[in-house]
Amino acid sequence: MQDARRAALSLGPVYYLWDGPKWRDFYFRIADEADIEHVTLGETVCSKRQHFSEPHVAEVIERLEAAGKTVTLSTLAMVTLERESRHVRDLVRDSAHPVEANDLSALGLLKGKPHSIGPLVNVYNAATARTLAARGADNICLPPELPAASILEMLRAMPGFSFELFAFGRMPLAISARCAHARSKGLTKDNCQFICGEDPDGLPLRTLDRQSFLVLNGVQTMSGTCLVLADDLAPLVAAGLSRVRLSPQDCDMPRVAALYRAALDGRIDGEEAIAELAAAYPAARFSNGFLHQQEGAAWVARGRSAS
Repeated sequence: MQDARRAALSLGPVYYLWDGPKWRDFYFRIADEADIEHVTLGETVCSKRQHFSEPHVAEVIERLEAAGKTVTLSTLAMVTLERESRHVRDLVRDSAHPVEANDLSALGLLKGKPHSIGPLVNVYNAATARTLAARGADNICLPPELPAASILEMLRAMPGFSFELFAFGRMPLAISARCAHARSKGLTKDNCQFICGEDPDGLPLRTLDRQSFLVLNGVQTMSGTCLVLADDLAPLVAAGLSRVRLSPQDCDMPRVAALYRAALDGRIDGEEAIAELAAAYPAARFSNGFLHQQEGAAWVARGRSAS
């Protein structure tokens, strides 16, 4: 188990469609430059995208492990086709690496085997967490919509268990069997032409009065803001939070990781980290409202309690 006084940094899977070389080079840079201990890989959003990254998976894993990072492989977030079901079965059966379940359909296959639970599975209370742990889960990444009070309650109810918190990135809000991203560009899901690849950080949506609202990412709907908890983590880590997850965005992620590590270690304060993060990811508005029991897109500045 991680020392409760020093949470490990982890990196979640890339949710967006990046071409194979970009995807590979991103992880090569993570291996070579980022102070990240755990990396979760794998197509999570849309099975049609898998062929872009699959040719590079083995070399990416080799590079990450050579750099001392542990690797976990993610399942799909929504399984609707037989080939997708077969892919999950094969992954659970054949993988030499731990598997992260991001859909309940994987849990039956994983029962009794050590595995992780991803943030796309709704774990909102200690009773659910205990049930999953009893079935073999040894790490649970909590969803980003949880308030701090609920997180603290779980940490106190299950001391020593490895809880992880989604702490940076556009928040995954919903996933659908239909592709609104393709429809927005006059295409259908079956003939999407991988149009989501034109938006490597998601397709921004606006309301009728032109206010920024959400982001489309293929069949996934994400927050229009970027979750940033760099100034909110200290009480959670002190209570036993084991890992802090960064979700890849189309920005300087090694720099993001360095800033989170420095903030977690107390080498810079949260306000300085946030200012530097704004320079590393200038395209995004930041939010942390869910943690403070407000609307998710809200920003709560320092001075408001996270407990």
